[in-house]
Amino acid sequence: MVPFAGWTLPLHYGQGHLQSHLHTRRHCSLFDVSHMLQVAGSGSGGWSRGVAAPPHNLPGPLQTLVYGRDRVRFMESLVVGDIAELKPGQGTLTLLTNEKGGITDDLIVTNTSEDHLYVVSNAACADKDLAILRERAAQLQATGSDVRVEVSDNALLALQGPSMARVLQAGLSDDLAKLSFMNSITTTVFGVPGCRVTRCGYTGEDGVEISVPAARAVELAEQLLGVPDVWLAGLAARDSLRLEAGLCLYGNDIDETVTPAEAGLMWTLGKRRRVAMDFPGAAVIMAQVKEKPRRKPVAMAWPGAGQALLISPYVHIPGTVTSGCPSPCLGKNIAMGYVEAAHSRAGTELTVEVRKKQHPAVITKMPFVPTQYYMAK
Repeated sequence: MVPFAGWTLPLHYGQGHLQSHLHTRRHCSLFDVSHMLQVAGSGSGGWSRGVAAPPHNLPGPLQTLVYGRDRVRFMESLVVGDIAELKPGQGTLTLLTNEKGGITDDLIVTNTSEDHLYVVSNAACADKDLAILRERAAQLQATGSDVRVEVSDNALLALQGPSMARVLQAGLSDDLAKLSFMNSITTTVFGVPGCRVTRCGYTGEDGVEISVPAARAVELAEQLLGVPDVWLAGLAARDSLRLEAGLCLYGNDIDETVTPAEAGLMWTLGKRRRVAMDFPGAAVIMAQVKEKPRRKPVAMAWPGAGQALLISPYVHIPGTVTSGCPSPCLGKNIAMGYVEAAHSRAGTELTVEVRKKQHPAVITKMPFVPTQYYMAK
C-alpha cells in the first residue's frame, strides 16, 4: 500500500506487478479507481476507495456531475473541447486550461442521456478542480445562468482487458457490442442498479469504467472477481500499462507549465473552439500553434528492463524525461519526455541518464504497444 493523492492505495496484489500487467493485456483486470473525481450536472433551476481520508471535506470517494440549461456553456468556459457537439451518451477527453495556456488538468466530459454532464478528473487535482468548477458556477449563477455542480459519492471500478466484454456482458441486459469507445450508458450491472458504464480506460485495452453506488461497490467487485479471468490490479500495473499505451500522467507528463500545443494535445481542441478562441489561455495556445512550439513530446526506448528506474534529463540533446519504466510486454525500457523540436524526429539517437549511468536511447513512435479501443460497427 502506498500514499497517493491523499489516499492509501494498493501498489500491487499477490500476483506481483509483472504478472498483473501481462494478465491485463491477455485477459482482464479490475482496478479500483474510486479516488478519481467525478462531477455531474442536469436541468434544474438554480469523479480505490482508499483506507485514508481524502484531502477534501466530502465523505467517501469524490466524483462530480453538471446540471442546468447552461451546463454546456459553463463547461466550455473552462475547457478546450467542443462539448456542444457531443451526442447523448458520448464523452471526450478534454483539457482544463489556465489563462497562460497551461494544463490545469485533463478531464473526461460525457454528455449523458439524463440531461447532465458527467465529468471525471484526476485524483491529485480533485481539490483545485472542484474549486474552479464551483467558482465558475457561482460567477455564472450571479448573472442569471442556470448551472449547478454536484459531487457524487459513487465508487469507480475499471475493468480492463481483451476478455472484459465477455465477463461484463454476462451481468448486463444491454448489448455491449453497441457501446463504442468513449460512450456510456446507465444500467444494472450484476444486479446493482444505477451504474454508469463508460467504455474507456487507462490501459490501452478494451475496457470500461463503472461508476457504482458506493454502498454496493464491494458487492459488484466480488461479483466480477468471481470470474477466474479477472484479477485485481494496482497502481504499478496501471502506470506501466498507460505508459505502453502512450497515455499522459498528469503531474508528470503534463501540468500547468505545459500547453496543449507543447504536449501534442491539440487534437483535443474542437475546430469551432479554435476559431472562437473562447477558452482560458486561447491567445497563448493558438499563437504557439502558429509559431510552432519550441519543444515537443517524444517517446524513447533503450535495451534492458531494470527495475525502479530513476530517470533524469538527457545528456546530449536538451530535454527532460517525464515518465519511464521497464516495459513488461517489450522487454526493454521505455519513457516519455520533451526535447527541442529540431531533435524530435523518430529514429533520433540520444543519451539518457539512469541512476547516474548513461545509456544510448532512440526516439520512437507512440504508442509503444498498439491500443485496442473498441469501435462499434
